[in-house]
Amino acid sequence: MDIVKAVHTYLARLVTEVPGMKVLLLDAHTTPIVSLAMTQTELLSHEIYLTDRIENQTRQQLNHLNCIAFVRPTRQNIAHLRAELAQPRYGSYWLYFCNVLSKQQIEEMATADEYEVVKEVQEYFADYLPHYPSLFSLTNAAVTDGGDDPPNPPIYLPPPLSIPPPTLSTHAHTLLSLLLSIKKRPVIRWEKMSAGGRALAHEVRGAMGTMPYRELFGFKPTSGSAPLLLILDRRNDPVTPLLSQWTYQAMVHELVGINNGRVTVESENRQDLRDLVLNPASDSFYAAQLFSNFGDLGAALSAYVQSYQARTQSINNPKSMETLADMKRFVEEYPEFKKLGGNVAKHVSLVGELSRIIERDELLGVSELEQSLAANESHAADFKNVMTMIQSPRIPASNKLRLAILYALRYQKLSGNAITSVVDALIENGVSADRARLVYVTLNLAGADQRQDDLFMNESIFSRGKSALKGLKGVENVYTQHTPHLAQTLDLLLKGRLRETSYPFVEGDEYARTQRPQDIIVFMLGGTTYEESRTVALLNQQLAGQTRIIIGGSYVHNSKSFLDMLSNAAEHYPPSVYGPPASLGASGGNTSVSSLGNTASASAPPPPPTHAPALNLRAGGYELSVGGVAGSGLYRASGAPGGIAASVQLDGLRDGAKSFFGNLRDRVETTVQRVGTPRNGDNNA
Repeated sequence: MDIVKAVHTYLARLVTEVPGMKVLLLDAHTTPIVSLAMTQTELLSHEIYLTDRIENQTRQQLNHLNCIAFVRPTRQNIAHLRAELAQPRYGSYWLYFCNVLSKQQIEEMATADEYEVVKEVQEYFADYLPHYPSLFSLTNAAVTDGGDDPPNPPIYLPPPLSIPPPTLSTHAHTLLSLLLSIKKRPVIRWEKMSAGGRALAHEVRGAMGTMPYRELFGFKPTSGSAPLLLILDRRNDPVTPLLSQWTYQAMVHELVGINNGRVTVESENRQDLRDLVLNPASDSFYAAQLFSNFGDLGAALSAYVQSYQARTQSINNPKSMETLADMKRFVEEYPEFKKLGGNVAKHVSLVGELSRIIERDELLGVSELEQSLAANESHAADFKNVMTMIQSPRIPASNKLRLAILYALRYQKLSGNAITSVVDALIENGVSADRARLVYVTLNLAGADQRQDDLFMNESIFSRGKSALKGLKGVENVYTQHTPHLAQTLDLLLKGRLRETSYPFVEGDEYARTQRPQDIIVFMLGGTTYEESRTVALLNQQLAGQTRIIIGGSYVHNSKSFLDMLSNAAEHYPPSVYGPPASLGASGGNTSVSSLGNTASASAPPPPPTHAPALNLRAGGYELSVGGVAGSGLYRASGAPGGIAASVQLDGLRDGAKSFFGNLRDRVETTVQRVGTPRNGDNNA
């Protein structure tokens, strides 16, 4: 189930079937699809000498060229094609559509083809963005423009509508296109808390059983267990898209932004290093380091630079070109060497930009607190640290807001939380009131009352105990303690323990409840993330072909796009969405900053019996505290010497990480100054 290969196969067939010199006409929807799947060099090798947009009415008359049109089958595009065929600009036309055509649309184009210039009409099911072999998403045009209708409303609307009909239709068509491209007819499950997920599951199931899709899904089913389409909802895990990232691809998207495989480095003065292309298919270094953490990335980049320097010295050595054979070898290898130089310069520039942003925004400290909020329960210490970060003038407003939302999500149900005080502190320290109220918007749209799972493992004594025991195992890196909720969901699914009460089957698919699916398509309504994509990719490596998993979503989020999505959705809700949830309670909503300013920190001994933890276990001079005012943690038993046993290890990890990243930054900056930066090589379409 390689979706990049599936789309590339369609496009390769499309450009090779048409003879001679060609022009390629695209629309706003198909342009990024082609850009991600094929490079400009590859298009040129198939005699595609001109690429243009179907809506461009100023195109020249070029009768000596054949025309390939690859567009979405919308009313506007059919109208553009009818106008094109009525007054042809090119010799012949091959028309390809990325999804199903209706009979009426075919008749309209046939009527307009008075000059009989159309040679072929085909449906090629490449109606999605292939980011990676196991990651796909809808195009931005599909999510926002509404196709033949006015622009789409947000994905999330108030009940009972939940998901608007045009958005539902767009998502269903994308999923149907994906399933047809990989030739899978799956059984379908959805996350029960998601009304939109339920509607999408039934929409896809209904379409597979009715025309025109019924005949298209008539291919022979796969042997063994049926494939599974699992539809999840972003609101059941709002934490993952809010966290700072420390793996290469996810870091670039969070700190700089990846838009259809392209990155713009705003601080770069050189134009050839300002607009960059990141595509694993054409960039071997990026493909190899896609999921590497920042530390491993620094080491790999250093080795990459040294390899380039060694080749530079070899080529510049006069003794290396003493014979005609040496000169021939140089001419043959120089294009590849020049491309290597451009690639080295690109990644040195990009890693240098990441390092600059990390230092400027003090992301090491911010990320450490984010991970603590996401993975550990320690209210007093977390509240104190969140307030310190919010009051710091060096922390950007966007990072303050993320910390406040993470605090609110974790401690929403804690009696005595200080969510209102945190929101007030945001406004007092440079965050606009419109942005600060996103704390309440997030709680109302994706808070504990909307989620079906115990995301933080803190809603019962048993989950608190499980969370605390998990924390005793320690962590290799304080910046990567969090694992996406998706990992737990997939683990339960693979073990056959994903409860049908929480993830029901579409009616008629219950026969598959005893099967272990070998092919799993996960779709995240509301958008997925690169961190979740990494989880799936690493799981695929671990399963070694026994089970194959791909993941997709409405978007591929970073924290900004996720909060923008919630903000846009909130505009369609009653005004109460901008206030504290009713379940927050008076004690949680009105606690003042001063009343919690002297609360015992997480390093204090367990609180008095009147505020006792929910669970206390003693063994060998240590006490495991679960819940209570001071939070969960491992302490020395009362009277035993010393403080918290785990604090020494955590401090050492923290100091070591800071030292490591500081050394890495110095090394990258030195490399940037030392290495020459030839021009970029191959670019995408």
